[in-house]
Amino acid sequence: MPDRDARTGTERTRPAARRAGRRTTAPSVAVSGDRLIVGTVPPVVPVVGVLLVLAGIAGLAAAFPTYLVVDGTVLRQVHGPGSALLALLVPAVQVAVGATLVRRAVPKFGLAYASIAGTLAVGELLIEIYRGSSSTSRPGVEVLAGERVLTRGIEVGAGWVLGVVALSLTVLAGAVALAAWGRTVMEDRGALDPLRAVLAGAAVLLGVAAVLCLTLPAADVPDELRTDPATGLRTVVTREGAQALLERPGLALLGGLLLAGALLLCSVVAPSLRPRLAAVGGLLAITVTVLVAGLEGLRDASHSAELEWTVPGVGLVVVGVAFAVLTGVAWRARRSA
Repeated sequence: MPDRDARTGTERTRPAARRAGRRTTAPSVAVSGDRLIVGTVPPVVPVVGVLLVLAGIAGLAAAFPTYLVVDGTVLRQVHGPGSALLALLVPAVQVAVGATLVRRAVPKFGLAYASIAGTLAVGELLIEIYRGSSSTSRPGVEVLAGERVLTRGIEVGAGWVLGVVALSLTVLAGAVALAAWGRTVMEDRGALDPLRAVLAGAAVLLGVAAVLCLTLPAADVPDELRTDPATGLRTVVTREGAQALLERPGLALLGGLLLAGALLLCSVVAPSLRPRLAAVGGLLAITVTVLVAGLEGLRDASHSAELEWTVPGVGLVVVGVAFAVLTGVAWRARRSA
């Protein structure tokens, strides 16, 4: 009720309690039983989302034009419906995650994905630059886009350029995401905390297995069995084929070392990210990278009669599926409200 001034006899109103100060409590959102609290979201977060979306669009566009022209042979990454679906996997995930960041929804999920995907993309970018620019300095037989070719002369195509752009945008998105991480507020009730030690141990073992598989080609030329017509003696003749991750020189060797080291580091870091959805985003980035590496070997072996899918290639798919299981476990670790 209004108060009356004893000296003047006039009424004065008491200020409402809600005007006394600003609301400082962060908004609380119920997500799958967790009390997810999303507070400060800096303006740079949507920028990360835009970079991821652009990287996804560039990656999608890179799949269909000419990739490289190697010694007169035109190479493309898409050879049929199966390879087209594989080419869509990474861009589709990037666009979907980028859209969540543009809307500022569950920001640390997208920032974790962008940070780890960008870290892994550094090594991939260096390897890709080597393929299109430096591989002619030491010509040799190589397997590129499912074709066994001699890298005596290479001309880059639109597909290679767009692929490099996509990887560069992914690296840039990862760097910006790392800068925005500490200023972004997002917490939950800690539903994943009891499982973090188990997830971390499993992720480290899978990371080591993935690196061991990456050191050998996912698709390679099988050895040839020859019989000497004079003696009838059978001998195994090794045929030159795909180069392993750490067999290439220069930028490719540096890229391979960075990719292997980043994969181990991210396997350790991802399960420890908070809140729960950040761990999901980090594990999703590793899952996509490892799974695609194995499926590319299957794509190459299916396209060329000279190639066969190797045990390391199968191992990458198995490890990728195992990472997907860990991602699902982190996603399902919810506490009832």
